[in-house]
Amino acid sequence: MNFEIEHDACGIGTVVQIDGKQSYDVLDKALHIVEKLEHRAGKDASGKVGDGVGILLQISDDFFRKTLKEDNIKLPKHYGVGMFFLPRNKLLLNQHKKMFEKLVEQEGCTFITWRKVPCDDSILGQKAKDCMPSIYQAFVQGDTDLEQNLYVIRREFEKSCKETYVASLSSRTIVYKGMFLVSQLRKFYLDLQDENYKSAIAIVHSRFSTNTTPSWQRAHPNRYIAHNGEINTIRANVNKMLAREESMHSKFLDENSSKILPIINTSGSDSAMLDNALEFLVMNGMPLEKAVMILIPEPWKHQTMDQKKKDFYHYYATMMEPWDGPAAILFSDGQKVGAVLDRNGLRPSRYYLTSDNMLILSSEVGVLDIDEKKIVKKSRLEPGKMLLVDTKKKKLIEDYDLKNEYASSNPYGEWLDNHLLYLKDLPAPDKKTHIHSQHERDILYKVFGYTYEDVKDIILPMARVKLEPTSAMGTDIPLAIYSQNHLSLFHYFKQLFAQVTNPPIDSLREEVVTDTTIYIGSDGNLLQDKSGNCTVLEVNNPILTSRDMDKIRQLNQTGFKNETISLLFYRGTSLKEALDNLFIECDKAYRNGANILILSDKGWYYVKKKDS
Repeated sequence: MNFEIEHDACGIGTVVQIDGKQSYDVLDKALHIVEKLEHRAGKDASGKVGDGVGILLQISDDFFRKTLKEDNIKLPKHYGVGMFFLPRNKLLLNQHKKMFEKLVEQEGCTFITWRKVPCDDSILGQKAKDCMPSIYQAFVQGDTDLEQNLYVIRREFEKSCKETYVASLSSRTIVYKGMFLVSQLRKFYLDLQDENYKSAIAIVHSRFSTNTTPSWQRAHPNRYIAHNGEINTIRANVNKMLAREESMHSKFLDENSSKILPIINTSGSDSAMLDNALEFLVMNGMPLEKAVMILIPEPWKHQTMDQKKKDFYHYYATMMEPWDGPAAILFSDGQKVGAVLDRNGLRPSRYYLTSDNMLILSSEVGVLDIDEKKIVKKSRLEPGKMLLVDTKKKKLIEDYDLKNEYASSNPYGEWLDNHLLYLKDLPAPDKKTHIHSQHERDILYKVFGYTYEDVKDIILPMARVKLEPTSAMGTDIPLAIYSQNHLSLFHYFKQLFAQVTNPPIDSLREEVVTDTTIYIGSDGNLLQDKSGNCTVLEVNNPILTSRDMDKIRQLNQTGFKNETISLLFYRGTSLKEALDNLFIECDKAYRNGANILILSDKGWYYVKKKDS
């Protein structure tokens, strides 16, 4: 199974005491929600093994102090708790424990103790029991704000001990999860049955894996998010996130880059990789809700909205592409809890506010029996909108107030005016653009593998009426690798898709959520707000005309340098060798300061002749 293409369709819910008062009632209500979401949770053919269920809670200080006191261990004022899925092999288990203890001391913290989490595995189905890890909690002492230290420790540990999964390691939150049916979460973890465990925040998740392999570690919540849906742009998101590692800088990152990079664990599911990206931004000082706004923006380009907010989204769009897909996401850092719906709005979430200052949100209504007299407000999350509860400030913050605060924090519009270039505004070169004759085109069609049907039925209709032709989904054309004809390179690649019932997007009727804009040039520093970050070239359409190419080729402004690299190679050279040589040429151009690379199948002779 290739875990990089995993997606889910799940049930989510949260219960939050807005004033931050901790109680077992919050935990109990959240467990009742997930127990009502059985239709949103997958199970195997036996009906005894679930795809995964979990809960994210605040660390209950009184509970853990009382529990460890029974073993004569006194917790310090500042500490963190980790939830570890360790190997069952005793040798590996002890090795991994020792490694974690050593890394804790290495980072200037103090290791306190391990606690074997009390569990009842008799309720599990056989498949879940067979792959059940050894579940332990680790306690770590540190300074006032431990979060960054714990993040560094965990990243180092993950690189050293790949057989162990760290469900959470924080001074604020803890995650209890596993390969359960919805009714088994409460029964399996005895901690969750103890009324001394109190929390003001609880996020629950029931997993329905549509084309995935269930496992203990792939249950939700992740360390920051619980996610209903899928990220359909995940491959591009991950590649871009890894590519921009060298353009991002902060004091924390520069001091710990060798320990925490790479940002994304590419063996994770789409939800886990989004969680990696969000956690990284937060650890580098970005407020949680702002990081979510950047990763999952509302539709702004074709939408009427306040100009400051539009400028905010435009500025960050030059550095971060949307993590797109039908997605309803709950997120929390242990103090703030939020919910956001992606810009398509295909994963509904409804919520109640009650007279006892509680927020109850779920992927459907009816998950809790609430007295109508106690309900102050009923509403739903709208596409692209966000809801946030700050338990420290003891208030709920609506979408407008939340986003207006960040949109007004910097003169984003002024920065865009000063630095952003638009391809459509660049001067055209003072020379005639080369147009191929029909004879030349016929030769090129053959060279690049275009058939008569491709030109007649697809390319020409699109050029004439600006619409993609409609055709049946089924195709009886042999796969390119089995074909006896010489097909173009494009035929060897197939689009990946999530095997769920998402309707196709109509770019005309749903123009509001459709955007083909791309940005060319050097990535700005996402971790520091400054005007020069948006020094890039904005291209509204990724399909460039010859005139567009000429504009880019003659671009000569501060912050931009282009170089043309030939794609031609000698007959007899293997494709692998040709690609390796191409990579070397690209690296040379980059080291020479080029930040726009033009790959040309016309070769140096043609380019130089044309430029002259």
